[in-house]
Amino acid sequence: MSELKVDTIVNVAGSGKPNLPVSPTLGGAAISAANTYSYTSSGTEPSSPKNGAIWWDSSNNEVYLYIAGEFKKVTLNASAASGNAWSGDRGLCPGRYDSGNTSLSNEIQRFDITTPGNSVDFGDMTGPYYQVAACGSSARTLIAGGYNFNTNARSNVIDYYAAATPGNGTDFGDLTLARSKLGGDSNGVRAIFCGGLYGGGYFTPTVDYVTVANTGNATDFGDISLNEPARISVGSSGDSTRALHVHGYTNSDNRVDYFTYASPGNGTDFGDLTRSGGNVGACSDATRSVFSGAANNNSGNVLGAGPDTIDYVTTQTTGNATDFGNLATSAILCAATANATRGVTLGAAASGTKNNMDYYEIQTPANATDFGDLVNELAVPSAASGAAS
Repeated sequence: MSELKVDTIVNVAGSGKPNLPVSPTLGGAAISAANTYSYTSSGTEPSSPKNGAIWWDSSNNEVYLYIAGEFKKVTLNASAASGNAWSGDRGLCPGRYDSGNTSLSNEIQRFDITTPGNSVDFGDMTGPYYQVAACGSSARTLIAGGYNFNTNARSNVIDYYAAATPGNGTDFGDLTLARSKLGGDSNGVRAIFCGGLYGGGYFTPTVDYVTVANTGNATDFGDISLNEPARISVGSSGDSTRALHVHGYTNSDNRVDYFTYASPGNGTDFGDLTRSGGNVGACSDATRSVFSGAANNNSGNVLGAGPDTIDYVTTQTTGNATDFGNLATSAILCAATANATRGVTLGAAASGTKNNMDYYEIQTPANATDFGDLVNELAVPSAASGAAS
């Protein structure tokens, strides 16, 4: 059998495409069927793709690869080395009272989750609010809602920040309802904002969602499962597919709801915490969600000592929480955030100052260790994390 090696084929006229009387094959198949490594960005699935085709689903910010006759979703495994899509090593905590709890500030503080120490200034929110929700992706942090007691007004504003670049907030869009003490959860692609107080302080079961990478107004996602939704501010809790939200308002409330990010709908009962109360701090790594502190009275406000309890659940396994350990300082109005391995609970202590921070390794149940101090006190705080660079 003879072999002919050709480096270049040109038209006999020296220009234009060659016209071959027999279609060449590649590996026994027509060249027309060969992988062309096509890329499509669209809100709908491309037609007639070939193996190896990449589709960026622009409606849901997801990547698909065409393999053996169908598009398969590409999901990156989270690890301590790569981090989670919804977190990073830089912690951010927005909104505070000034000393003496007499006036508000729009300050945002930051700290390095990997290195215990005190917080420093990050920038400012677009308005002086507290009782906000904070969540987002490793690259972008969203801060939503809040309450201004000077004007007795609740906000529907969503701000966004590049976690790696200290600076002031930029308008992202609006919530469907102005409210405070709402919960915020994100898987790095979609953020949901759960419950809260609106108007004259009435409860709302409203759950909104946004796509973190795309500025714009929020869309209705569904409702919290109970009529008395959580009166809390929490950090991100969940994993890449599931968000967890604590109800916790009165002494009898310890229920946790879960939502599936990709499927808007109402919350479903996940299980119960080991104790009741509002203003629970929540954070997570890729597989485990941790809940710390609470306000343990019927009004959800600071009337007595709060628990130093830390609970945990496996995010993909419904059921009641298990004891994790204890905070170094009892916390009644707190928030929490985490990187891929470490959680930090911050905010109001049971008595005295409201600037304490404790930390714990999420995969190692044990008592928390003192982390450092917030530069300024927080009240009903919130927290999120993102990449520092």
